[in-house]
Amino acid sequence: MNDLVSIEWLKENLYKKDLILLDSSLSKTVDGKKSEFKDLTIPSARYFDLKANFSDRNSHFPNTIPTKEQFELECRKLGINTSSEIVIFDNLGIYSSPRVWWMFKVMGHDKVSVLNGGLNEWIKKKLPAEKRTYKTYEEGAFEAFPNEDYVVNFSTIKLNTEQQTFTLIDARSKGRFEGTENEPRKELKSGNIKNSINIPFKDVMFNGKYKSKEELKKLFVNKCDYKDKLVFSCGSGLTACIVLLACEIAFKKSKFVYDGSWTEWAEKNNLKNLV
Repeated sequence: MNDLVSIEWLKENLYKKDLILLDSSLSKTVDGKKSEFKDLTIPSARYFDLKANFSDRNSHFPNTIPTKEQFELECRKLGINTSSEIVIFDNLGIYSSPRVWWMFKVMGHDKVSVLNGGLNEWIKKKLPAEKRTYKTYEEGAFEAFPNEDYVVNFSTIKLNTEQQTFTLIDARSKGRFEGTENEPRKELKSGNIKNSINIPFKDVMFNGKYKSKEELKKLFVNKCDYKDKLVFSCGSGLTACIVLLACEIAFKKSKFVYDGSWTEWAEKNNLKNLV
């Protein structure tokens, strides 16, 4: 499967055997933007609850990737099998769906794609939508085979600030990266990690969809040496995956994410505001 599929492709394949459509919509973005299609979804979609079911319940930090066992259990509840072909979308165009795409890649499942433009583009094309409901499914037989190297930890990032061996790409806004704009978690200072560069996630998109492969190539060539090892970061590991997928579209290059991202880095380095 391609990493990115079009509305037209999904329309033709929506009821294909073994295809499972996952709705990974969140209530709002990190900057407070909400979807105008809050309670709508694409017919046959199953709700992938990123916050409640697919984040590590024992982690202090938000959006932490769950254990193999938790991921398998929750996938099976959604009727997902190891043979399933998975397409993911969200109701903010491109926002949470790349995070879910990356999680499946971490868990060793390669038959996974993101719907370019998401629910917004689907509705724009005047295709049918329905009210989201929460159903139970026949239990699936999903098995995970984790690629643990894809999940980069604090100590690896710290070592890279002392002796650089890879390029860390930060997907937060320019203001947050440069320390001139507040973090969503007000107790944390903004700023950046030494030896990181900034590619805001909004820069890889246009009108809620990914820019073309050639445009993305140009963006990365202008910003970094894409031939290096690349690791992606943001505030909590979510929008990092938007830029990671853009890099995959352009170069098939890297699936590494600093999962704790700036939230973990700032807390562990005591980069806090007086509140």
